[in-house]
Amino acid sequence: MSFDRDLVLHRAADLLSRKATATQDEIARAAGISRATLHRHFAGRDSLIRALEDLALRQLQEVADAARLDEGSATEALERLIEGSRPVAGFLAFLSTENQLFEGEEVNAGWERLDARISALFRRGQESGEFRLDLSPAWLTEALYGLVAAAAWTIQAGKTAPRDYTMMISGLLLGGAARRPPLH
Repeated sequence: MSFDRDLVLHRAADLLSRKATATQDEIARAAGISRATLHRHFAGRDSLIRALEDLALRQLQEVADAARLDEGSATEALERLIEGSRPVAGFLAFLSTENQLFEGEEVNAGWERLDARISALFRRGQESGEFRLDLSPAWLTEALYGLVAAAAWTIQAGKTAPRDYTMMISGLLLGGAARRPPLH
């Protein structure tokens, strides 16, 4: 049987998004391989997490592509992005708990590209008058990631319904990001 790296990573992501503390043995079992095979391809948890980060970035780039961030209003594009992120939200929440990978001088260029695309969407919304000007696009991008993770966690914990995912995130983010006319 040949080793299917993407299948192993998808199964590991699925397990870790539900159980972040899963052991290497549990990950191997979920992937349908032995622990030795897992270790041969990913020399430890850090190696596996870095491979999962790359997978997440590919998936999120696909979500951003499918959301057509340059089409329609910025609000509509943001809602498409949020809805599109639903299948990878748990995975993104898991990676956010593994934040040591994102610290230091070696920032993954994939995150920088994704951040730039999403920040450009928020900037477009500010320029069109849809979003507040007093919140930076970088902050709004990070807030979006945080809300995606929070929604995934509350859904996984059974505290909120999965059908409310997009509404919870867009409602809070846009409710806080909506530009309001000045009071006289």
